[in-house]
Amino acid sequence: MDGLKGKTVIVTGGGGGIGGATCRLFGTRGAKVAVYDMNLEAAQKVAADIAAQGGIAEAFRADITDRAAVDAAVAATEAKLGPIDVLVNNAGWDIFKPFTQTVPAEWEKLIAINLTGALHMHHAVLPGMAARKYGRIVNIASDAARVGSSGEAVYAACKGGLVALTKTLAREHARHGITLNVVCPGPTDTALLAGVAEGASNPEKLIEAFTRAIPLGRLGQPDDLAKAIVFFGSDEAAFITGQVLSVSGGLTMNG
Repeated sequence: MDGLKGKTVIVTGGGGGIGGATCRLFGTRGAKVAVYDMNLEAAQKVAADIAAQGGIAEAFRADITDRAAVDAAVAATEAKLGPIDVLVNNAGWDIFKPFTQTVPAEWEKLIAINLTGALHMHHAVLPGMAARKYGRIVNIASDAARVGSSGEAVYAACKGGLVALTKTLAREHARHGITLNVVCPGPTDTALLAGVAEGASNPEKLIEAFTRAIPLGRLGQPDDLAKAIVFFGSDEAAFITGQVLSVSGGLTMNG
């Protein structure tokens, strides 16, 4: 894709399924990839995979809920790879419970990871992008934010907030040459989905129900999401900003 060779890209949650696939695809397009993850070993594996294919990548242990840790990680990234051109806010966490069965400590963790962490990342990289008059930000939300999802009330609220944040920042920073867009996965075959299913009374039945509900007849795969994310991070999407794209096999169809 156009405009990625030599660009510095941060992907949060880069050691996981969607994040790892996204990092690897950016690497094959010639970007310099900063793989952020709380699990440093997982991030290092993804970085090693990129290097084995001839790409450039560095792994960073990054706790996005801690602003000081975010600032330190961004500074280290710029020292090693150069100024940030592309940010992918992919890190996320979820539990699967009816709202009235959740407790405030769970809300706080959900908000810290799914919303506050993204706020920290935006706040850390946007000033530099604005000064350089260039930037691509891709936020990974969820179709739960668009249509609701039983058992995911607080998660959906966080992802809905991320959609609203994206649209607002897209307006504020259009004059700086920065685009911000959202990719909303539907049910995707990742460790996060497996973890959500474990919280259900019958995990296998839940996964089967998700699959049956998808018109294309299968769960999403990490590579399905990576292609859309990398597109929004490229110059091929230079005239697209403030938009929300569902990658869900047709589970949700929004006009």
